[in-house]
Amino acid sequence: MSSGKRAFLLSLPLVAFAIGGGFYVPPAQMVPELVDNGAEVSLREMPALPTWASEPLPDFSEYRDTTERKAAFFAFLYPRVVLANSRVLLERDYLLRLKAKDHLGPREKRWLQAQADRLRVDGDTGSDAQFALLEKRLDVVPPSLVLAQAANESAWGTSRFARKGNNLFGQWCFSQGCGLVPRSRVQGATHEVATFQSPYRSIRSYIQNINRHATYQGLRERRIADRQAGQPLSGLELAQGLDGYSERGQEYVEDIRGMIHYNNLEFYDDDFRKVLKDRSPSTLQQLASRRSDQDLLPGRDPIRDNASEG
Repeated sequence: MSSGKRAFLLSLPLVAFAIGGGFYVPPAQMVPELVDNGAEVSLREMPALPTWASEPLPDFSEYRDTTERKAAFFAFLYPRVVLANSRVLLERDYLLRLKAKDHLGPREKRWLQAQADRLRVDGDTGSDAQFALLEKRLDVVPPSLVLAQAANESAWGTSRFARKGNNLFGQWCFSQGCGLVPRSRVQGATHEVATFQSPYRSIRSYIQNINRHATYQGLRERRIADRQAGQPLSGLELAQGLDGYSERGQEYVEDIRGMIHYNNLEFYDDDFRKVLKDRSPSTLQQLASRRSDQDLLPGRDPIRDNASEG
């Protein structure tokens, strides 16, 4: 792809915003909850992570033009959101296949219980109640919502915690040395802001927190209702379940919804749906292992491109 065409594709979702005038940049917030790296439960169908998932965050402060900085920020993060979500969908597909079985083997039960432990789901292994809760929790987060919160929480990738810890969502940890000590931490507090090996790991951990933390049950209820009704997942709608993400409550929700709207981030939800028009395991495996992050940029057809490479 030529540099001119690539720049055009990256700027598409920002066109409506730029024409509208003004730049909407709400203040960053911190997320006071325990965090881990969102590690995947071992699954034979899961391909190895591509090497680009380990790349660190670029220096977005080098961009003088705000529109260019935003385009670069979204272009870097969106393929990583697609990667993380496609791997979640591989796990979800396996979960639904297990749910349809009359009998589970020992290995299948171990995987199921490991997911239940990771996502904080109680109940007997393989029970209807456990499957019902896991189906609510093991699912994707719409790209528009991930991108808007990452932009909000990391000041468009320029915050200290993003630059030094690849932490895009302000996630906390509570063991000494697990992260960076906030300069404004009150005396007696012990939390740190978690550090991650890469921005991808931060995204994966964020999705895990959304999927298991009790605060976001409302978001998950909206998501499963849309699934059952056959409706596409919408970041604008699911953002309504984020009132507990910040002490600012509903004001924070409106900030996130405003960022999705003014930056035209529903464009990425639409692109993700097009990429996932075929949700077969083979398609998900290809998405989950693309050799270049540019293969997952908006407007690309990673499945067709992969076939042509063969």
